Amino acid sequence: MNAEMNQQRKENVLTVENLTTTFTVAKRNVDVVRDVSFTVGQGRVMGLVGESGSGKSVTARSILRLLRKPGRVTAGRVLLNGINLLDLPEGDMRAVRGRDIAMVFQDPQSALNPVMRVGDQITEALLVHGVDQSKARERAKELLAQVRIPDVERAIDQYPHEFSGGMRQRVVIAIALANKPRLLIADEPTTALDVTIQAQILRLLVDLREELGVAIILITHDMGVVAELCDDLAVMYGGRIVEKGSVARVLKHPTHPYTAALLRAVPRLDSEEHEALPAIPGQPPIPVQLPPGCSFQPRCSKCIDICDKQVPALEEIEPGQHSACWVAQRGERDLAPPRPTSRSRIKASRASAVPVLKITDLRTDVADRKSRLFSRHKPVYAVDGISLEIYPGQTYGLVGESGCGKSSLSRTIVGIHAASSGSIEVAGRDVTAMTAEDRRHVTSSVQYVFQDPSAALNPRRTIGQSIEEALVVAGHTGQEADKRASGLMERVGLSPQLLRRYPYEISGGQRQRVGIARALAVDPKVLVLDEPVSALDVSIQAQIINLLDELRNDLGLAYLFIAHDLSVVKHISDRVAVMYLGRIVEAGTTDEVYGNPRHPYTQALLSATPEPDVDRDRSHRIYLSGDMPSPASPPSGCRFRTRCPVGPRFIPERTICISQSPKLEPALSGQKCACHFRNDPARINVRADPALA
Repeated sequence: MNAEMNQQRKENVLTVENLTTTFTVAKRNVDVVRDVSFTVGQGRVMGLVGESGSGKSVTARSILRLLRKPGRVTAGRVLLNGINLLDLPEGDMRAVRGRDIAMVFQDPQSALNPVMRVGDQITEALLVHGVDQSKARERAKELLAQVRIPDVERAIDQYPHEFSGGMRQRVVIAIALANKPRLLIADEPTTALDVTIQAQILRLLVDLREELGVAIILITHDMGVVAELCDDLAVMYGGRIVEKGSVARVLKHPTHPYTAALLRAVPRLDSEEHEALPAIPGQPPIPVQLPPGCSFQPRCSKCIDICDKQVPALEEIEPGQHSACWVAQRGERDLAPPRPTSRSRIKASRASAVPVLKITDLRTDVADRKSRLFSRHKPVYAVDGISLEIYPGQTYGLVGESGCGKSSLSRTIVGIHAASSGSIEVAGRDVTAMTAEDRRHVTSSVQYVFQDPSAALNPRRTIGQSIEEALVVAGHTGQEADKRASGLMERVGLSPQLLRRYPYEISGGQRQRVGIARALAVDPKVLVLDEPVSALDVSIQAQIINLLDELRNDLGLAYLFIAHDLSVVKHISDRVAVMYLGRIVEAGTTDEVYGNPRHPYTQALLSATPEPDVDRDRSHRIYLSGDMPSPASPPSGCRFRTRCPVGPRFIPERTICISQSPKLEPALSGQKCACHFRNDPARINVRADPALA
């Protein structure tokens, strides 16, 4: 038996045994990671999932011994090929980092030095481990080619700002692979990327795993990414692993209520239209205030008497699958929370209603006029001929990659950018000129909810002061304002007692609710929601989506919902428009666009959207090549043709795509589509050549 265990340890690149990490807070020792154990085999990918604050990143930093004071590992072992890293002198551990274990961070922009050339940053990772300067540069070129960076000879001497987000993440991966590590720790490596670029990065990691045999720990909160990439899965909650096993087993048959609740809270492309999301109630616990017994018990719908008295051990429930749940250990397998009661929703009647927001042939020039003071101005149209209508009680989803013009459109609507041509009508009034009176009308009718709730709130003002500032604009002061502020907090599901707190004293989900409450202060008719849930964990995301559904039903609000997550957009939207390089390329009802997409770009976005389904057929996935062109120099003809999997790059006779720009016209399936071949039935089954990736 001992020989078998020793052989298994040799096959495992990393073995973490009973790891406990402690922080000293106000002279009190708090265990942030508690008794964590897992293994990562050679050439395997282990997913580490859980909400913010669950201990995922602290676990990774404990493995690398990169904890900042007052954090320290107080128990356990971290074995890399049998060597306990926690016993190594710091000098030896410094050599291990980058050579044997490397890390890929979430934000490539902050991970790269903006004043160093890309090639120098890769060679630096080699030089510190003793590689010769000339050999280091050649190795840097090999690495750039390995991570699919085009034109390596030119790219190696460029700076990070000259690369797109996806290419910067590839450079970070190249740096991590520089010394051929045995283990790669990737901390949310695709969270900040569009779905098309995310698909490229995930495929790259799969290819590297197969080519190099590197083991990978993938830290993420995206169950779809886990299903795409991982072999094994460990789910963390309250600093502990509460479930672990093979990805196929855990995603299909979860044996912990938290895992089951996370999976059910994820919006899916195949879900029922406008079905309420089963959000997990409450907030994740903080380490200094863990409840007695099972940490998940206050949010669990399956708990029994023992759950709030004793902490359950992580025990094998099924072969190879472990769970820390008293209910599961007693034989219960139906652990998913009950589905919420579906609410009938108000449908906007386009026949009788007047659009509350109407955009007609809108163009927005975002070129820097000051820099062209003494030269001829060349316009750069981030929004180039957009038309749409939104009615009361309707959600209009707007999707597309970063740089397509979504946010530029929303900023033009509220007057941050000036319209170059076309018109903007808000509640029946033309406000295109954005005079002082127009702006007052827009402010009272349209409110903006931002992506990052932390940045949207003044850290030096209390929640109450931030909301009251908006109430003053609406004409509410004194006791009336105080009463209305309390009512707004209750309206978004928060206690009025939080009005006395500062933004840092509440959670991210609560901050976003405050942002919505502040937007409601002026009784608007339209909310512009710019990626309102992309910064939130999936369970908190579900709560916010359900809140937005409820507010729209109760108040008759209209939403312009901007996002790059197509699953979220499908769940909440009545109509959807897909943007590419300043123009709408497909638009229609949610059923039309998602049920029968006619534009190849829409198909690519849907194909690239990860879903927590291990049985999903990924053999026909569309991988788009390259990045979106610059609006400063858009391609001739169809703007998508340079990346189109069924355009002239692959079907040369389709020269019309080069010479003529397609109009947004009705397709046979009902929606409008800007594609010369929108009604070609054969086009639907054509997939991109794998070389595109």
